[in-house]
Amino acid sequence: MDSSNDEAVDIIITNVVATFRTRCHLNLRTIALEGINVIYKPEVGKVLMKLRKPRITASIWSSGKIICTGATSEDEAKLGARRLARCLQKLGFKVRFSAFKVVNVLAVCSMPFSIHLVDFTKKNRPIASYEPELHPAATYRIKNIKATVQVFSTGSLTITGPNVQNVATAVEQVYPLLFECRKPLCK
Repeated sequence: MDSSNDEAVDIIITNVVATFRTRCHLNLRTIALEGINVIYKPEVGKVLMKLRKPRITASIWSSGKIICTGATSEDEAKLGARRLARCLQKLGFKVRFSAFKVVNVLAVCSMPFSIHLVDFTKKNRPIASYEPELHPAATYRIKNIKATVQVFSTGSLTITGPNVQNVATAVEQVYPLLFECRKPLCK
């Protein structure tokens, strides 16, 4: 690939999923009755709690496990999780913030060119799969960094990975392969 053809590709993180434990049993009924921005789902055995800043939604189970979704960075996810733990402490639970872990990161980016998906899949056959009857994107799985890239013919990419660094690495790895299979510009 020519260094003169290098273009900056913006990776926009749309969702970060993180988990943590409170190390104490939580009474979901108490949280539902006394908490704010709470939805109680007794049929599933969990409570949904929403924070406005940072904008996250948390699924809270009585065992003390909490899953936070909706953050746009790893730092924001941690801040939201700590604020959630503080809210639970104010409700009277002996919460201790522990075992915080970012589980999944979802990001999108757009290539400056369109992609010929059939060529891309043929050249990267064992790792890439394309079933146009099932889904409009080709799926490219990178096992060593546990990342998955959905490649659309328009040049849009949807990347999922265990952390932000792996998502960026996935885009760096797949860019030269996509560049080879770009569609010629129409004039």
